Amino acid sequence: MSDDLHTISAGGIAATIKALGAELCSLKTADGLELLWQAGPAWPRHAPWLFPIVGRLKDDRLHHHGRTYPMTQHGFARDMRFTWVERSADACTLRLADDETTRARYPFAFGLTLSYQITADALDMVVEIANPGAEVLPASFGAHPAFNWPLLPGQKKDSYRLIFAQPEPAPIRRLTGGLLRERPGPSPIEGCVLALNERLFDEDAVILDQPASRSVRLVGTRGPALELTWDGFRQLGIWSKPGGVPFLCIEPWRGFASPLDFDAEFAAKPGVMHIAPGASETLRCRIGIGVSD
Repeated sequence: MSDDLHTISAGGIAATIKALGAELCSLKTADGLELLWQAGPAWPRHAPWLFPIVGRLKDDRLHHHGRTYPMTQHGFARDMRFTWVERSADACTLRLADDETTRARYPFAFGLTLSYQITADALDMVVEIANPGAEVLPASFGAHPAFNWPLLPGQKKDSYRLIFAQPEPAPIRRLTGGLLRERPGPSPIEGCVLALNERLFDEDAVILDQPASRSVRLVGTRGPALELTWDGFRQLGIWSKPGGVPFLCIEPWRGFASPLDFDAEFAAKPGVMHIAPGASETLRCRIGIGVSD
């Protein structure tokens, strides 16, 4: 059993998880088709977890009780080695806790536990953020899975669309320099449907800061389809790197980048969770595998 990777499977589908970042790095259908972006040169990640921030802070600085700490985009968890807690044929659990390294950047006690469970048609992920400390824990958390786009080789990228569970008429948010613009913009979603094309991401991510839906399907004209569902997450980011790269990120978030003019205490940042001493927050996400219809 590798200390770096663990593969779980059920009903023919299989997922591989890395100890580094507790990151999902492969998700294959029963016939062996890879659905996850394989960390090519255009973007060297697969599906990182974002903690303790989502997006950026102004000047990459976190402020707490008069001190300033360095905090780069999306936080540090994605680049840290988690400890295996449990591993079996169809499930695994990993954990990361604060230490001297994390406290130099994020002066809080925390326990972050990631659990994966696979079934014949879905991968379930459960996140628990615990506060073992004596003060309130301010934190954000996000999923950042990158799926192959197109899912089926040979298909046109603009033949794909996202179908939301509910109509999404609310304005969307955009970023400037990684920070949230002050003014929202018109939504490109028509009813429940977002038609996908590369130009959609010329201005960075499409951010739904108040989505009505708790699920969305990625479908093409034929081949596999994916359904992402979430619970406990309150925002959704949709992103692909400009320039025609073959992946699409569908990202449930609890939190978002700092507004352009925000440079105050981290605990006062819009969107952060506030976890009381001794308490915890649980978030859930599922990737269902089906067929385009």
